[in-house]
Amino acid sequence: MSSQGTDAPKGDILIVDDTPDNLLLLSQILSGRGYKVRAVTSGAQALDAVQATPPDLILLDIMMPEMNGYEVCERLKADEQTRDIPVIFISALGDTEAKINAFTAGGVDYVTKPFHFREVVARVETHLALRNLQRQLQDANRKLERQLQELQARNEELVAYDHSVAYDLRTPLTSIIGMADMLTELHDSISDEELRESLRTIARNGRKMDNIIEELLLLAGLRQAKEVEIKPLDMASIVAAAQKQLADVIKEHQAEIILPDSWPVALGHGPWIKEIWVNYLSNAIRYGGKPPRVELGATPEADGAVRFWVRDNGPGLTPQEQGHLLTSFEQPDQTRAKGSGLGLSIVRRIVEKLGRQAEVKSEVGKGSVFSFTLPSMEQ
Repeated sequence: MSSQGTDAPKGDILIVDDTPDNLLLLSQILSGRGYKVRAVTSGAQALDAVQATPPDLILLDIMMPEMNGYEVCERLKADEQTRDIPVIFISALGDTEAKINAFTAGGVDYVTKPFHFREVVARVETHLALRNLQRQLQDANRKLERQLQELQARNEELVAYDHSVAYDLRTPLTSIIGMADMLTELHDSISDEELRESLRTIARNGRKMDNIIEELLLLAGLRQAKEVEIKPLDMASIVAAAQKQLADVIKEHQAEIILPDSWPVALGHGPWIKEIWVNYLSNAIRYGGKPPRVELGATPEADGAVRFWVRDNGPGLTPQEQGHLLTSFEQPDQTRAKGSGLGLSIVRRIVEKLGRQAEVKSEVGKGSVFSFTLPSMEQ
């Protein structure tokens, strides 16, 4: 038997009693107060009804054939999915032992027959309100737990971030300070050519620091960015701009850069995509062979995306190094070369913002391929 008001129900209540008159009376009282009511006449039916659709509250008789109310309640409380449903016992048993057994089984309240309808309604409303507060508290706790986990992850990232930035800035800064000290002390004894070379070194390292600061600003902007302009990309021009930014690095390492004859047209945000190329190229050059040979290209994917990639001739990466590179502020073995864990973290954040993926494939002794995907213009 079931009854429901015309408005949205205030709650879903399951009534369990083997006496039809009791079921009818309780159903009329509660449905008249705006509750959705379901009624069953046995413990087995009650368990089936709860498994099918868990109610917000259960009114449960004790004295029933085959399975009494205590056993029904104990089974509900033993199940993680139903243990939090409040159970109010309604019984003709008015002795203290019966009430103690009811609370021991897991009941939250006890109403003695014959009952007054106001008492039943008041107890139902009280325990539904408590149940709603419990749910709100559970939701708030889950939200706080998620926020705590996010904050812990962010804190761990910031610690690694601090180390990476300090490492990246200290190297060119040390060179600048050392060169400036040398010029201060030896300016009368060095030749014009040595002076020019020293100034070029200072300028080159100053540009390195400027690039790192630009990366920091970009990373900060990525954290706050919500929407960016997505449009067809002139990938040849974007790659050329990335090469220009890395001109000093390319010259310093005498790197060979191999480009395709043409690029497919993909959709993306130009400044971000340029930053991906800058970081992939920079790492391929710094970690490449002697001299570095770096090949760029693009491959259509089965899902209509385009995978853009950078292949180097370096020593390759272990599976463990591959697993960390695009997930944190880390670098490959720092005894091999000096690179930027910061940059690869920026790549990860960019592709996440664009809803795409970044990937690294490598084998020790056979170089590495770093890639990212973008939707094709023809998709």
